[in-house]
Amino acid sequence: MTDFLTALCLVMVIEGVVYALFPAGMQRLMGQTQSLPPTFLRVFGLVAATAGVAGAWLIRSSALIVP
Repeated sequence: MTDFLTALCLVMVIEGVVYALFPAGMQRLMGQTQSLPPTFLRVFGLVAATAGVAGAWLIRSSALIVP
């Protein structure tokens, strides 16, 4: 559970930095996403979530990275 909460905090840090450094760019990006169909956003979200889970699993199970 600690790892999950740590990951959520890191997501908040990364997102906060992006909004702080590029506020106009984020506004443009959000405006562009309004024109995309909901199905596209749903599929993109599922692909991103799957890639994140796969990446975390690979990192956690890799013998190359010593805990």
